[in-house]
Amino acid sequence: MINRINPRARSDAYGSKINRSHSPLRAIGIPVVTILLGSLSPWLPFIASVPLLPPLGYLFFVAWRLGRPGLLPMWSGAAFGLIDDLFSGQPFGSAIFLWSLTLLVIEAIETRFPWRSFFQDWLVATALIAAYLFMGAVLAGIVSSPARLALLLPQFLFAMLFYPILARFVAMLDRFRLRRVRRLG
Repeated sequence: MINRINPRARSDAYGSKINRSHSPLRAIGIPVVTILLGSLSPWLPFIASVPLLPPLGYLFFVAWRLGRPGLLPMWSGAAFGLIDDLFSGQPFGSAIFLWSLTLLVIEAIETRFPWRSFFQDWLVATALIAAYLFMGAVLAGIVSSPARLALLLPQFLFAMLFYPILARFVAMLDRFRLRRVRRLG
């Protein structure tokens, strides 16, 4: 769209003017860095007798995917899962498989139910977190008795209650990610 007062000043329908655009480094880097930093959370000096700290990398991954459906490509589950496998202590390949499966499940849910609401996203995230924790325990071989499986309950409850806060934080990061920057020069 051409400005009638100054034909050289271009602007689009959203008010972007010359020398204002999105930063490609911020647009791609912020989601990647938050997911990778979340995958490094097992290195935090947090000692407990039962697992309490939720899988933050996975939670960020699900929050970014549900918050911005077209942002992460389908192959990113394998790449982020590889990084998570290297730092989480789970058997190698479990996160690669589970994160890739998560993207396929979210894609199938969004194809079937195209309308969106926060409660639907929270329900989907809760189901995915429960499945991820259970399948991670199965792949790690710690499901020998129901009592050992019950040890995952505090981690699941904490992750389920923490997800809305994390989704809000991801939405704030998304607004910062898409803020226009002024280019000098």
